[in-house]
Amino acid sequence: MTFLKLSDRPASLSPGMEKATPLHVVLKPDIDAWFEPLGERDRNWVRSQGDLETNFKIIPLSAEGGKLNRVIAILGEKDLASFAKIPALLPEGTYVYENLKDEDRQTAALGWALGQYRFTRYTPASDALRILEAAGPDINRLINATHLTRDLINTPTNDMGPTELASAAEACAKAYGATYSICIGDELLIENFPAIHAVGRAAAEAPRLIDLIWGDESHPKVTLVGKGVCFDTGGLDIKPGAGMRIMKKDMGGAAHALALAAMIMDAGLPIRLRLLIPAVENAISSNAYRPGDVIQTRKGLSIEVGNTDAEGRIVLCDALALADEEEPELLIDFATLTGAARVALGPDLPAMFTNDDELANGISSIGLDIEDPVWRMPLWQGYKDTLKSPIADLNNISDGPFAGAITAALYLEHFVEKTKSWVHFDVYGWNATARPHRPKGGEAMALRATFAYLANRFASSKK
Repeated sequence: MTFLKLSDRPASLSPGMEKATPLHVVLKPDIDAWFEPLGERDRNWVRSQGDLETNFKIIPLSAEGGKLNRVIAILGEKDLASFAKIPALLPEGTYVYENLKDEDRQTAALGWALGQYRFTRYTPASDALRILEAAGPDINRLINATHLTRDLINTPTNDMGPTELASAAEACAKAYGATYSICIGDELLIENFPAIHAVGRAAAEAPRLIDLIWGDESHPKVTLVGKGVCFDTGGLDIKPGAGMRIMKKDMGGAAHALALAAMIMDAGLPIRLRLLIPAVENAISSNAYRPGDVIQTRKGLSIEVGNTDAEGRIVLCDALALADEEEPELLIDFATLTGAARVALGPDLPAMFTNDDELANGISSIGLDIEDPVWRMPLWQGYKDTLKSPIADLNNISDGPFAGAITAALYLEHFVEKTKSWVHFDVYGWNATARPHRPKGGEAMALRATFAYLANRFASSKK
């Protein structure tokens, strides 16, 4: 996969390739006020289209001679899903919204582009894209980062293993002038990343730790960590076939972290950025780590392996420990970590864990405003004892079936001590069913909300 700067990536928005057909949005409660001023010809045509008391309807208006002159979109809500439906019902061409207020234009453009996303690595798109006139670099950045996240997750492991994931990160570093380094295979043992090595050593592709650094050293330190398990068999605690089917998405945390890093660099935020991605496959071979093994970690804590299918938290702990050594102002990790988070919140709502109330409130509030919601869950210290081990400092799973997302977050918390503020996102990264703005397959979750929070928080740091 070739990584392009976000501003260079193709999107379904254009600065004006051809004369654009106007799109006029009407909310259902405003139909009467809009209808009356129409000319008699247009009123008769609109009446012929059937019931206008609907939450969604597209009505083309033509000029004399039958050429499309204007499109009316009747919407129940000005939300992403409604705007995403519109282009699928239009003929090929270029369009422009003519009556939206500035605060609605971003939602309209984002919904349009999310609905027009196609994963075309192996087969071309079966339908033509409809182009919306550009809304500017800010909206293109959001769209392209979301599309990048989806592309990375949707790419199967034979083309998105640890090597290819590292290549995508390296290309991103080159595109934005960041420093890039990587630690591979047995070098992980030499450099004291034993947990990453233990999980990934059984795979044909060696495990690795990807490290990207960008920005002015005088700016606030923000570190991103993404779980990069490029495929998860479950290890010796092997998953059933149905559970393994979409495990190409288990590097979804890395996809989110890489896309967020690209957004930060593309926007030139005044941040000293570091991106860490432990990239592995959790495979089965003669040297695979086993249930009951005790493995060491960078922090010096020993881990008893209660289950080899809880591998994500094991590779993350070494990366989090490295990040924590620098005492960043903010540490953010993304991981497709637990099924328990999906049981609690379903597939659409990412679980957010943090020790910072102000941070939690900021991201939650922005997420609701821009239709990228998250839901805070507690780092309930009363459950910490469930991670005790009789032979090691802690176990990688709890001793019971309850609160799995919370205990996983508590496990990670052991490796974050010096950082001023830390937030962990347990994301699903996948749409099991298609919706207008969320096609089936890989999905970005909490990405736009987190970027908006960072842009707001650090805007005042600009020199």
